[in-house]
Amino acid sequence: MASTDIFDYVIVGSGPGGAPVAARLTAAGHSVCVLEAGGTEEPVEYQVPAFNGLASEVPELRWDFYVRHHDDEEQSRRDRTYVPEHGGTLYPRSGTLGGCTGHHTLITLTPHEASWDELASIVGDPSWKGEAMRPYFERLEACSYISPPRPTPKIPLIGKLLPRLPIVGGFFQNRSRHGYEGWLTTTLADPKLALGDKQLVNVILSAAKGTLEAGLRRKLTPVEDLQSFVDPNDWRVRNAREGLWLVPMSVRDGRRLGTRELLRRAQARDPGRLEIRTEALAARVLIDDAHRAYGVEYLEGRHLYRASPLAGDAPAAPVRSEVHARREVIVAAGAFNTPQLLKLSGIGPREELEQHGIDVIVELPGVGENLQDRYEVSLVSRMKKDFPVLRDASFRAPSPEFPADAAFEDWLGGRGLYATNGVLAGVIFRSSVESTQPDLFLFGFPGQFSGYHLGGARAAVQDKRHFAWVILKARTRNRAGSVTLRSADPRDVPHIAFRSFEEGAEPDLEAMADGVEFARGIMKRSDKYIDAEEAPGDAVRTRDDIKQYVRDQAWGHHASCSCAMGRADDPASVVDSAFRVRGVRDLRIVDASIFPRIPGFFIITSIYMASEKAADAILSDA
Repeated sequence: MASTDIFDYVIVGSGPGGAPVAARLTAAGHSVCVLEAGGTEEPVEYQVPAFNGLASEVPELRWDFYVRHHDDEEQSRRDRTYVPEHGGTLYPRSGTLGGCTGHHTLITLTPHEASWDELASIVGDPSWKGEAMRPYFERLEACSYISPPRPTPKIPLIGKLLPRLPIVGGFFQNRSRHGYEGWLTTTLADPKLALGDKQLVNVILSAAKGTLEAGLRRKLTPVEDLQSFVDPNDWRVRNAREGLWLVPMSVRDGRRLGTRELLRRAQARDPGRLEIRTEALAARVLIDDAHRAYGVEYLEGRHLYRASPLAGDAPAAPVRSEVHARREVIVAAGAFNTPQLLKLSGIGPREELEQHGIDVIVELPGVGENLQDRYEVSLVSRMKKDFPVLRDASFRAPSPEFPADAAFEDWLGGRGLYATNGVLAGVIFRSSVESTQPDLFLFGFPGQFSGYHLGGARAAVQDKRHFAWVILKARTRNRAGSVTLRSADPRDVPHIAFRSFEEGAEPDLEAMADGVEFARGIMKRSDKYIDAEEAPGDAVRTRDDIKQYVRDQAWGHHASCSCAMGRADDPASVVDSAFRVRGVRDLRIVDASIFPRIPGFFIITSIYMASEKAADAILSDA
């Protein structure tokens, strides 16, 4: 055992949950040690926003989880991405500094206010309501596409009067409730990128306009008809987002922006207070006889976790070290690894822990249960011609074999196609099974993508004659998933079973069928440009055909809820509304695993907001 060090706080994980907390705690004067199992490699695939799919296939960055969507083997094999030798379907995660912000699609969309209100009701804490959560988004965002409100004149009477005046007053008020001084820069793709591509404009805009009226069940207003919508993160549309939108993304100066950059800025600002230990795989939380968490034991070495494709090169017996915390330990390892770490530490379902020879410190049956995800499928069309907008884009990192293309040269100047995530527009609408909130999000892009498999990300962008609509279902009803240990070895990947459509199957399938039909309606209006629909394809025609296709091929990429927050009288809850693990002092969880239900469409913004809230809770207790 190597020597130990002591800090005020020890944080496991450098992703969207751990990094904002670390930055806030060090800014407040506390010493913090962040443990990250991955390294600091930063290839071009990480830096270029348009290469976000390629980043998930870089061996130095990736962790390959193979998950079960269905317990039934026959049903599992109906999925064309199922890998029998792994007994599951690829679920890419990112083992690197910044966690999964190292490869996510950069979409930055706030949840509906009603999603937060629902969470507040579940946990019995009004501080989680939408109105109370919005300031956390304002605090973390640096919006670059909406002008900030003008400062009011320092003359007292005029300064009070101007914001109250009609028309003029709006220039002095932050009615959109964006943030302008935070760490996460948000921007929009430049619509002019598509204007020279008549085929792309027709598919995304002209075709979408015609089907929006059917999907929204009303005529478009004149303003919508002229310019559609622009900003889905505007507070004024927080519960009424149905329509066609530009999609905000976290990009600064044309480059990926995530928690890696936040941590580096925090370390530069407070070099003596923030220590980041990479290639440090957490093995267990150290808990004393009084049930107080006082540190973390971790393994030192590269690619130790067996989800890494390079794990075969790791040492057989890595060095074990400890780091201790004066105040608290904060686990932010994600929806798969947080329940795994808790169980390895003696916190979880008694029967499972004893099965693996782990001493039970605190029996919490909810650890690893309630695992949830979105459902996603694609509609992929082969066009008659290549997209002109992709003419100069090879989607390859420059090398002696492949010199930099014109699009890469543009990116070096912080502009052009590669400075975007490839998503120019998204459609939000409410399915036939939802009575209150929009639950379907469709985003379209030139490419060929219909689920995760090794090599799929590169294949998706090498072809220039396909267009894909990804249909995403929020507010899914299934909570039957679980994360369970394969062994007591921290290097082993746990067994992950989502059990898709085991609960609430029929309404979720109906909603997804609405989404597929909606996307088909869009493409039908562009049929003069289309050669054929490749997925689902002509064989999938009836409503029942579509629902079976969804059941067989649906995937997800927003794993959440495996250490759910809840009330004190809820035996399945793992943490309270202040992120504290039940039954253990000075131990909190701050990541995607804490949500009882997944808020919003894209989980990452919710995690950022929760992390900012957690920092306040921790500092308040301190």
